[in-house]
This record gives sequence, structure tokens and C-alpha cells, in this order.
Amino acid sequence: VQLQAFGGGLVQPGGSLRLSCAASGSLFSIDTWGWYRQVPGKERELVAAITSSSNVNYVDSVKGRFTISGDNANNTVYLQMNSLNTEERAVYYCNGRGWGRDYWGQGTLVTVSS
Repeated sequence: VQLQAFGGGLVQPGGSLRLSCAASGSLFSIDTWGWYRQVPGKERELVAAITSSSNVNYVDSVKGRFTISGDNANNTVYLQMNSLNTEERAVYYCNGRGWGRDYWGQGTLVTVSS
């Protein structure tokens, strides 16, 4: 499984970004897709996840602002992020999990600054 994340960039506080994660390979082995983020010096945290049965969950701090979704036809997972704040500046990683394994994309930097 190979994952490629893109869509990061600079956005002003209160702005929006949509991250994309293009997946390829043995995708039948993946049962959960997720987006994580990491700030230097801190642990990587789960932001949002979606299962193969379309169940979703979010970290409390992004509920109502972020939306995770999947496009099976294009093997892509999205993270729509609205009302971003400066504390959400981080490298965002997409993740695929299944059959006891984790797969990671290379990360995409999101900078929230005025």
C-alpha cells in the first residue's frame, strides 16, 4: 500500500483547506483510513478516521469543523478542514490500517498564520 498526501499550504486563521490522500496497492487489506497530525516535539495524534463501512470519528477539537470522506472510485481519502486556527499548524499524515499493519503517507504541512 502506498499513500501520497497533498493539499497542505498556508491559510489564514478561520480559513479552509482540503487535504487529499491518494492510495494505491493492495487496498483491499485496509479497513480504516485516518488523518493524523504532528507538531514538533509532540506525539502524532489522530484527527479523523473513517472505516470501510463509513463509520467516522473525530478528535473532539475538530468536531463540527473537519470532515473526512472517501472516494472509492478514485482511491482517495479527503480531509476538509474549516475554521482553522493557529494551533492546528502541523504536518498532516494520512494513514491506512488493516491486517495488523499501518501504512503512512509522507505528510503535508499545514500552516495557519495571518
